[in-house]
Amino acid sequence: MENNRDHTTTAPPLGRYRIDTGASAVVFRTRHLFGLAPVRGTFAVRSGTVDIAEPLGASAVRVEIDAASFTTGSGARDGAVRSARFLDTARHPVLTYATDGITEAALTGTLTVCGVSRPVTLAIEEYAMTPEGFTARATTRIDRTEFGVTASRGMAGRYLEVELTVSCVR
Repeated sequence: MENNRDHTTTAPPLGRYRIDTGASAVVFRTRHLFGLAPVRGTFAVRSGTVDIAEPLGASAVRVEIDAASFTTGSGARDGAVRSARFLDTARHPVLTYATDGITEAALTGTLTVCGVSRPVTLAIEEYAMTPEGFTARATTRIDRTEFGVTASRGMAGRYLEVELTVSCVR
């Protein structure tokens, strides 16, 4: 398998790839209790596609994330975050990310959370070719207040360190 940790290898072969939702996830880290306690959680990837084009900048990525899949291992916290106070998953069941630019090192695009869209850049940390396609891991830092998710300031972490890991198949 080819590793792209140093961004010296070429992009995956041209064409459309489907994100394998069973082998892909969004993992996040944040803090709560006024920054004293760490929190780690996940979201499930609902669907997605990756179109690799030539030139690479013409490529496109679209990922849909199931907002109601927010999980940290604390039922009370998970329910509160899914509620109208935070993610309002009943009204906004999907978070989306769509690129408008791709390089070998980063994805630039728009993240939509609770109906609010903001530019977000994901740093491509690594990718590896597989017999069926490729896997990739990208990271970013999100300020939840930029998306109107402002409940429990101080008590709940403002920033989330986010890691998107995807398995892409033909």
